[in-house]
Amino acid sequence: MNTSELNDKRIAVLLSGGVDSSVVVYELAQLGLHPDCFYIKIGPEEKEEWDCTSEEDLEMATAVARRYGCKLEVVDCHHEYWDQVTRYTMEKVRSGFTPNPDVMCNRLIKFGAFHEKRGHDYDLIATGHYAQTEIDAEGRKWLTTSPDPVKDQTDFLAQIYDWQLRKALFPIGHYAKNEVREIAEREHLINARRKDSQGICFLGQINYNEYIRRYLGECPGDVVELETGKRIGEHRGLWFHTIGQRKGLGFGGGPWFVVKKDVDNNILYVSHGYDPQTAYKKDFLVHDFHYLTCEVPMRRVTFKIRHTPGYLPATIEMLEDGKMMVHADEPIHGVAPGQFCVVYDENHHRCYGSGEITIQ
Repeated sequence: MNTSELNDKRIAVLLSGGVDSSVVVYELAQLGLHPDCFYIKIGPEEKEEWDCTSEEDLEMATAVARRYGCKLEVVDCHHEYWDQVTRYTMEKVRSGFTPNPDVMCNRLIKFGAFHEKRGHDYDLIATGHYAQTEIDAEGRKWLTTSPDPVKDQTDFLAQIYDWQLRKALFPIGHYAKNEVREIAEREHLINARRKDSQGICFLGQINYNEYIRRYLGECPGDVVELETGKRIGEHRGLWFHTIGQRKGLGFGGGPWFVVKKDVDNNILYVSHGYDPQTAYKKDFLVHDFHYLTCEVPMRRVTFKIRHTPGYLPATIEMLEDGKMMVHADEPIHGVAPGQFCVVYDENHHRCYGSGEITIQ
């Protein structure tokens, strides 16, 4: 974090009640700053159906803000979340794609709906993301990776707009997760030992399949072995499965891997074995690539298609129709339409942006 960019700036902190955003407030307080804190309120659509930790989250956020002499305001983005993020998710899964609600949550809610409601009054919006930024010689701001490869969250930020990136501040992005925990424990923060949320963005521990079932229900269909055409069972809905999935299929005689979805005929195709070649791809198309800072020539790059620690080397081939072909150096497991392919420089330092994997 470049402290010079904070001079005379109005700073808003998105305070969730978790340890990461709490340490953000601490870090800014150490610089003599007292930012305004905001708790974004988004709960289950129908409270009686799902148990959420939002009350405890707000209590934690209130305690942290009070300790550092900061104002805390609750901003209700409930309607925007269910209207925008949930609609995006359901449209994608209904079409047989593999969406990422967390990616769109950053673009549409944390740096979108919040900005429309309150963030526009501030110069910078600080969050607890594990990501960094840097300014180049031309004054352009780039998203760069965290030194903690396991917690790095640049992939979740790779769809935000350039103006959103210019306002983004990541005060803990230079730390590893264990260092953030150590700071929280040393400073006796109320949530120092609180577990990280593993659920969907803003929805706590809600099960993803239950989230999908709530909107799309079930739609049973055949499960067919790709190589033989043999019917081996029944699925409850294509939207409960992702390409490359192995766990939780529940079919006998396994192991089985999901390798294809036929949406028109409601058929789920699987391959047998512990590591079938049908579960791998070296070359795949990406459309609607979104450049974070500016358009850059891309040839030799690194990339990732899911939230994992590794960065995979590849060559980019730009096509005439605006799409790009990614030629991975090694076969990649579980490449699925709808996933975001996040592209970095060869040293996986700068994040250039991301695009959606498309059907070939």
